[in-house]
Amino acid sequence: MPQTINVLFLAAEAEPFVKVGGLGDVAGTLPRALRALSNEELKIDVRLVLPMHSVIREQSLRPVGIYSIPRGKTEVQADAYEGILDGMPVYFINGDPIRASGSVYSSNSKLDAEKYSFFSLAALELPRQINWLPNIIHANDWHTALAAYGNLVRRWEDKKRRIASLITIHNLPFLGPDVKEILEEYGLPLANTDLPEWARVMPMPLGLWASDAIVAVSPTYAQEILHEEFGCGLMEFFRNRTDSLSGILNGLDTASFDPQTDPVIASHFSADNLAARKANKAALQEKLGLPLLPDVPLLGMVSRMDEAKGIDIALKGLKMLGRQSWQLAILGAGNPKIEEQAKKLQEAMPDRVRVETRYDAKLARQIYAGSDIFLMPSRYEPCGISQMIAMRYGSVPLVRAVGGLHDTVTDSETGFVFVDKKVKSFNDTVRRALELYPYHSRWANLQKAGMAQDFSWENSARKYLALYKKLVDTAPATNGRSLA
Repeated sequence: MPQTINVLFLAAEAEPFVKVGGLGDVAGTLPRALRALSNEELKIDVRLVLPMHSVIREQSLRPVGIYSIPRGKTEVQADAYEGILDGMPVYFINGDPIRASGSVYSSNSKLDAEKYSFFSLAALELPRQINWLPNIIHANDWHTALAAYGNLVRRWEDKKRRIASLITIHNLPFLGPDVKEILEEYGLPLANTDLPEWARVMPMPLGLWASDAIVAVSPTYAQEILHEEFGCGLMEFFRNRTDSLSGILNGLDTASFDPQTDPVIASHFSADNLAARKANKAALQEKLGLPLLPDVPLLGMVSRMDEAKGIDIALKGLKMLGRQSWQLAILGAGNPKIEEQAKKLQEAMPDRVRVETRYDAKLARQIYAGSDIFLMPSRYEPCGISQMIAMRYGSVPLVRAVGGLHDTVTDSETGFVFVDKKVKSFNDTVRRALELYPYHSRWANLQKAGMAQDFSWENSARKYLALYKKLVDTAPATNGRSLA
């Protein structure tokens, strides 16, 4: 009989059911990549659990349980449904706290606090309803972090319980709202933790404290959160947990992002046929109304308009580089002030800059496939996926050495890297790229080296599996934590 590792994978969003941001990509892909690692000796049974957001339709789902979660002197009913995605069971949990919020993430912190606290605790009870026992609870970000905390409380109450917990940090600054009163209502005691006092009533810190393992979404990000700039006030806590903290890069859906088959790009190509790529640049220039200049470097950006993405660094820098020969295509929406800065650059340089302030998945792929240089001057980037897509599509990334960008792009080998946040550093690096661009064979070597990188989810899944195995073998009853 093969060994089996059962994993209850909890997330607020997951493609193809519901997606708001990068977490949706991860939660929709990683569980299936893990299941694909099953073999004759080891079966990986990962089951995904999501809230039944209003955008999710019930018609194709099968009811699998109606149960109650105690809340104060009353109870809250939880309704569980099952669907199947590529052979993987996917469970959806509904209840009044989830119905009360009309969107995946609400601007009302009280609604979200109740919604995701209820979801986390209802998800912990789900295995009993479906007669399936997990070895590991895998939570993601603050929305499901209380499942790790609730799991530890249950281990205190039932010394025989050996279910381990793991939490992945996708975006640490979002720690969640104050849930002290909600935890008391649901009967969860507040532990005497070694967290900073302000953090002891917030979902993410409580989940981190209770987890047997903490994973940041890149090795560099795992190091960055030990320090003040990125640690969100939890630096000392993380330094005390380095034995259980690691970094695992997110992966890329290489079947979807494939320049040899992508249906929305003008010309399919590969590393062995880069000449065919040129048609994508011409098509992009034509679509955006840029001059059709094949020998002028076309810079691309696909990004949320946010200060964290360093777009203002690029806009200021490129304005100063106006005398050099380049074109720029920007796609993204967000902060109105940054959008306005981008539009002003277009007004100042109408013959070389195009800005589209919207979300457009089709145009994004065309920018990856048609641009020569892909800009990511991020101030903060836990992992980043755009640089991986850019490399896969032969666009050479120019990035700041932060988070996952530092782990995925090597200066002068697969792209161009600068270190500090100064406009001058960005400009110096852009100049290096522009100077190399006319040397076609050397530029092609950069493209081919980037396209040869393996960012598939299989790599990431194998690292998670190694961590799962370790947790199954070593997770103690209380993890050294206690209520007192």
